[in-house]
Amino acid sequence: MKSKFLKNIEWSILICCLILLLIGMVALYSATQENGNSELKRQIAWAVVSIPVMIAVIAIDYNAMAKISPILYIIFIIALIAVLFTEPINGATSWFKISEWATFQPSEFAKIVFIIFFAYIMVKMQNGDKRETNRFWKLLISILILAIPVALIVLQPDYGTLMAFLVSYIFMMFAAGIDKKFIIVASIIVIVAIPLAYFYVLPEHAKTRIDVFLNPDLDPRGSGYNVIQSKLAIGSGKLLGMGLLKGNQTQLGYLYPKTTDFIFSVIGEEMGFVIAILVIILYIMMITKSIYVAKTAKDDLGSYIAIGICGIFTFHMLENIGMTMGLLPITGVPLPFVSYGGSSLVTNFICIGLLLNISARRQKAIFMD
Repeated sequence: MKSKFLKNIEWSILICCLILLLIGMVALYSATQENGNSELKRQIAWAVVSIPVMIAVIAIDYNAMAKISPILYIIFIIALIAVLFTEPINGATSWFKISEWATFQPSEFAKIVFIIFFAYIMVKMQNGDKRETNRFWKLLISILILAIPVALIVLQPDYGTLMAFLVSYIFMMFAAGIDKKFIIVASIIVIVAIPLAYFYVLPEHAKTRIDVFLNPDLDPRGSGYNVIQSKLAIGSGKLLGMGLLKGNQTQLGYLYPKTTDFIFSVIGEEMGFVIAILVIILYIMMITKSIYVAKTAKDDLGSYIAIGICGIFTFHMLENIGMTMGLLPITGVPLPFVSYGGSSLVTNFICIGLLLNISARRQKAIFMD
């Protein structure tokens, strides 16, 4: 039974994430020279914590996790409310400060809890028939499950995490068999809502980011500064890079924040196009394998969880790399396994653990009645 369990695991997903982690560590080593590699040391410590957590997640049947997900959902809703009363960090109330070097970001873990809970509720509401997804009152329930954490995240505000929730929800609803007419209606609502949100909802700093995205030269010494420096860094790396500790934008302090939002710029400048494109290929492989796990899961619950995680990785990869190249607005979204961040790293390894968990249990023969 154990050999079949291990044989079924999609090991390529784990290999991709470990290579990404290694590349991230090398980039952090170069980017943190001025402060004695303090962030690199913390990232290594978080990695040491994350891997046993991932192993524990693999060992516990995801069906058991789903059964306790309603309790976890309530706990994290309370945490998302409580974090609003903390001291702002970089203009957002998104973190509980544990110590001088450690913080806890509940919205990161809430993404996983939301995916498992939403998958659990969808399976219950469908009761074996995917057509049940399109009943109006069931659609309202699904929207409500999403709307509660999203509304609290908007209040922080953290628009990057908000988008991660939305993308995972869309991926899961698509897998659940939502009717095309609802997709069309939702698309029309989004098209109408975007300009309304821009003029009447978004705060001034968010509008500025969009304006700068459309025209970085609008404020080259202010809001457009980071993306201009990022594009300069990536462009100057050329094919093989300028070499570790030799990147002008990285080492002279022009990139900020270079350990989180713009870590891909560090990779592009110092390691060059070859390693930058390798990073993108690794993400594509990981996302493709996640879709495969979703398609081959032994039940709808596993399929929905896997595709929800795939949505998170897809959004984070596209948004982070896109914003460093000036192709998308800057939202402060980290690059999974590469950017510095304890909560983010632990969360990503939990996601990998869930994917490996689902893939390992693909064959019913490995279960005992």
